[in-house]
Amino acid sequence: MNSQKISNSKFITYIVLFLALIIALVLVSINAGYIPIPISEVYATLTGNGTGSNELTILQFRLPRIVIALLVGAGIAVSGAIMQGVTKNPIADPGILGINAGAGFAVVLYMFFFQGSAFFSGPLSIFIMPITALVGAFIAAIFIYSFSMKNRSVSISRLLLVGIGINAAFNAGLIIFQMKMEPADFTAALVWISGSIWGTNWTYVLALCPWIFIFIPLAIYKSNYLNVLNLNDSIAIGLGMKIERERRLLLGIAVILAGTCVSVGGGITFLGLIIPQIVRRLIGANHKRLIPLTALAGSLFLLLADTLGRIFMAPAEIPVGLIVSLIGAPYFMYLLIKGR
Repeated sequence: MNSQKISNSKFITYIVLFLALIIALVLVSINAGYIPIPISEVYATLTGNGTGSNELTILQFRLPRIVIALLVGAGIAVSGAIMQGVTKNPIADPGILGINAGAGFAVVLYMFFFQGSAFFSGPLSIFIMPITALVGAFIAAIFIYSFSMKNRSVSISRLLLVGIGINAAFNAGLIIFQMKMEPADFTAALVWISGSIWGTNWTYVLALCPWIFIFIPLAIYKSNYLNVLNLNDSIAIGLGMKIERERRLLLGIAVILAGTCVSVGGGITFLGLIIPQIVRRLIGANHKRLIPLTALAGSLFLLLADTLGRIFMAPAEIPVGLIVSLIGAPYFMYLLIKGR
C-alpha cells in the first residue's frame, strides 16, 4: 500500500514538474529568435495590449510553432512508447521501424505530383496532408505486420528486422523522387524531411489537434492492455485477452500518431526512442503512468530542441530533427552496446 502511494506521489510530482518546465520553456521560446521580445511585452501582447509588430511575431509566427512542437513531441513520444510496449523491445521507434519513412514517402509523392504548391498554400491542403501521411504510414505498417507473421502470430524479432528493411526501402524511394523534383521543391522537401517545423500557422495546429486529442487519450485508456502484453503471451491469453487484436489496435494508434505528426513536423527520428526510455527509468513500466508522462516529456524535449535550433545559429535555424538526432543517435548506440 505504501509503495503504491509513493508511486502515485512520484507520478504527480513529475507531472507538475514537467508542466512547470513546459510553461517556463514556452516563455523562453516566445522570446527566442532573431527579434528578442522582453517578457513584459510578451505579456502585454498575450493580453491584447501589445504593438502590431509584436502581435504579428508572437501570435502568427512563434506561438503556432510552439504549439506544433508541443503536439508533435507528445504524439511521436507516445507512439514510441506504444511500439516499445507492443514489441517488448526498448529500441522500437516509429522512425527506426519505417513508419515515419512510409509517411514521409507519401508526403514527398504528394509534393512531387503537385509540385509542392498544394502543400505550402491553400487552407484545404493542410487538412489533406495528415491523411496523405497517414496512408503512407499505414501502408508501411501493413507491410511490416504482414511480413512479420509467423504461424498466424507476429514474431517480435521479425517485426523489428522487417521494419528496418521497410525503412530502408521507403527512404531509397524517397530519395529517388527527391532527385526528380524541381530545385525549389527539392530544397523544400529536404528541409521538411530533416524534421523542420518552420512555416507553421494556426491551420496546421487545427489539422493536428483532433488526432492528438483523440488518440493519446485512447492510448491512455488502452494502457492496461499494454501492461498485459508485456507479460508472457500464455498469461495474457489466460486472462481472456485477444492478443493479436489488441496488438493490431495498439499498433494502429501508434501509426496514426506517428503518421499525422510526420505530416506537420517532418522526419523526426529517435524522439520516440529516447523519451519513453527516460520516463520508464523515472517512474517504471506501468503504462497507465508511463504514457501521460511520456506525452509531457516528449512535448518538453521537442520544444527545447526547437528553441535551441533557433538560438544556436540565429538568424539561421537548425532543423529540430537534426537536434533530436544529435542526441538520439548516441543514445541508440548506447542501447545497442548495452544490449549486446
